[in-house]
Amino acid sequence: MLNPNFILENLKEIKRSVAGRGMKIEIEPIVKLAKARGEILARVEELRAQRNQLSREPSAENVRKSGDIKTELKNLEPQLKNLEEQLQEKIWQVPNLLHPEVPSGHDDSANRVLRVVGKPPKFSFQPLNHEEIARRLDLIDFEAGAKVAGTKFYYLKNGAALLELALVRYALDLLVKEGFTPFITPDLAKPSIIDGIGFVPRGPGSNIYLLEGEELGLIGTAEITLGGYHAGQVLEGKSLPLKYAGFSHCFRREAGTYGKYTKGLYRVHQFSKVEMFVFCRPEDSEKIHQEILSVEEKIFQGLEIPYRVIDNCAGNLGAASIRTLDLEAWMPGRGEYGEITSTSNTTDYQARRLGIKYRDGHGEIKFVHTLNGTAVATSRALIAILENYQQKDGSVKIPRVLVPYVGREFLGR
Repeated sequence: MLNPNFILENLKEIKRSVAGRGMKIEIEPIVKLAKARGEILARVEELRAQRNQLSREPSAENVRKSGDIKTELKNLEPQLKNLEEQLQEKIWQVPNLLHPEVPSGHDDSANRVLRVVGKPPKFSFQPLNHEEIARRLDLIDFEAGAKVAGTKFYYLKNGAALLELALVRYALDLLVKEGFTPFITPDLAKPSIIDGIGFVPRGPGSNIYLLEGEELGLIGTAEITLGGYHAGQVLEGKSLPLKYAGFSHCFRREAGTYGKYTKGLYRVHQFSKVEMFVFCRPEDSEKIHQEILSVEEKIFQGLEIPYRVIDNCAGNLGAASIRTLDLEAWMPGRGEYGEITSTSNTTDYQARRLGIKYRDGHGEIKFVHTLNGTAVATSRALIAILENYQQKDGSVKIPRVLVPYVGREFLGR
């Protein structure tokens, strides 16, 4: 959520952000609601001040006047509350601003490639996609997953199960060395927390599974639970930045997803992920955004997976993000790069919605900035490993950094 006064004072910039993202949000009703609220608030505050003054000078006349004021306030205060609720609802729909370096555009073709790291492997044979590899080596069972839970669910088996756990431990060990505090978070959160982070918990556009009869939803990322950890708190400035690494299962409805790559592990309803989340001072958030990106790169450089860094265009950004940078790994099965991690700077957008502040060195209370980034989403990391490390004899080589965790050098050999 943006500061309501900022919205009113920077309408041109707000409209540019809305249009740049391709969102359909009317800003003018916010202006009208804010004006009406301001007028009633001014009158309510004036009446309350008069009432307080009259209470200090008791007399029959002042008692009568106080009665008149009480009657007027009884009429105005519900109007004020109603206007504030309407204004809040409208303001929560307004997205964050756009970083000046964010490319214009509304689809992947408008994304900017910042750099390419590593070269795609050259095979002396026709490479298979991860589904074919998994079927041959009995690593993933999509059919059983569909039978038990529905489409886009799956079972990891044999070496794939060990490989997922290895990825989680590898990522957490690296993050601890980078100063992150490890967490295993709940897989459920209240709609107020989900909404506060910037996800839509209800309605046709929601990517969240809500539990019937419960005020709880399955999280799509530990960004939700890590971000909600300090909801409603005032942090000490000297403790910032707070760098958290959370492991969780992630659940996504993926409603309306009819993209090119929807089969296999690339877009599923459940997967495991290690997520980075940082609370920091406003002046540090841009620097920390680059630090999170460097950690993501370090993880995939350690795995020796070819990748490129993408600066997402405005139309690809979530409402909370001012800028989102992705890593896309080379995926031989498709002969293209595919997204494997993402990191976003959400400035004070989430903090305002969740009421997370800090006390600076002068005792002043301000909103923190929050940032998030994927350390490893195991489903997509598995795609990259299986496809890039496949061997001519049908086996899959284990990345060197994962061998101590898996306990073997090859799958299927």
